[in-house]
Amino acid sequence: MLDKNIYSTVLSQAFSPCGQYLLAGNIYGQIAVFDLNRLLNPVVELLTSDYNKPKHIHNILTGKQVCSLLSTENNLIIGTAGEIISYEWSSITSSKLGKPHWQVSIPSKVPVEQQDVNCLWLSEDKETLFAGCGDNNIYSFTLETVSLKLKYLGHDDFIHCIDGKSDQLISASEDGSVKLWDTRTGKSHNSIEPHSNSNVARPDIGKWVGAASLSDDWIVCGGGPRLALWHLRSLDVVTVFDIPDHGIHVSFFHDDCVVAGGAAKHLYQLSYSGEVKVELPVSATTVYSAVMRTSPDKVLAIAGSSPDIDLCTTFNYRDQILRFR
Repeated sequence: MLDKNIYSTVLSQAFSPCGQYLLAGNIYGQIAVFDLNRLLNPVVELLTSDYNKPKHIHNILTGKQVCSLLSTENNLIIGTAGEIISYEWSSITSSKLGKPHWQVSIPSKVPVEQQDVNCLWLSEDKETLFAGCGDNNIYSFTLETVSLKLKYLGHDDFIHCIDGKSDQLISASEDGSVKLWDTRTGKSHNSIEPHSNSNVARPDIGKWVGAASLSDDWIVCGGGPRLALWHLRSLDVVTVFDIPDHGIHVSFFHDDCVVAGGAAKHLYQLSYSGEVKVELPVSATTVYSAVMRTSPDKVLAIAGSSPDIDLCTTFNYRDQILRFR
C-alpha cells in the first residue's frame, strides 16, 4: 500500500511554551508532537532508529488540513477549514488526545462553504486572537470568551499571512496587496501593492503576496513579487533582495536580519541592505513554515512540501532532519 505520508506537506508549526515540544501540522489533518529534549540532548546509548520521529501523532481533522498553529501559555490553537480549535497542552502532549478546550466557527454567508483559516496571530497583550481566512476577511476574537470582536473587510482575495506590532496589524493577500490595519477600529489606514512597483514585480510568478511581517520601522514582504524591505512610514521600497526563489511564503524579522523562504533550495537570512548572511539548505522544495525560538535555547524548524522537517540549533546550519511519518 502506498504510504501517503511520503507525499505529505507540512503547512504549520509551533513551539510549546515550556520549550520541550515542537508541533507540526500537515495536509492530512495530523499534528506531530516532537520531544525536543530527547532530540537536542540525546542519550547515545538509548538512541533507536526512530529517534527523529514524533513522540505522538494525533489525527485531529479528518478530511481537513492543519492550515495554521499558534501556541499560547495554556493551549495549542489550530486553524483549519471553517473553524479554529483549541486544545490544552496536557492533552496535546499526551499519547491520547482528549476533547477540545474550545471551538469557534468562522462566519460564512454560504453554510456549505468552509473557508480555510490560513494564519493566526496573537496580540502582544495576549488578549486578542486574529485569524486570516479564505473568505478574504480577517477576524479578531476576544480570547478569554472566544467571542467575535471585529471583522476586517478590504481584501478582494484570500489572506495568506497576518502579523502585528502594538496596535497595527499587517496582512498579505492573494489579491496582490499588503494592508495595514488599526486593531482598535478594524479599519485599514494604508496599503501597498508590490506588483505595481517595477523593481519588485515578477509578472511571470504572479501578483500574490505570500508573506509579510512588521517591525517598528519596516515592512518585509514577498510572494510573486520579489522579497523587499519597505519603510513603514513612507511606504517606499528600500531594499529588493536578490535571492533565487520562485515565490515567497515565509518572511520575518530576527536580530536586525530578515529571514525568508519559499520556492527555493534554501532558507535565507539577509541584512537590511540585501547581503545574504546565511543560506540554510532545506529538505522541502517549497518552504511553508519556519518557526524560531531563542529561549531556553536556540531552535529553528523549517518545513514545507516534504514530510521532513529541518532542525537547526545555531541558525547557521542544519543539525537534524525530523521525520513526520
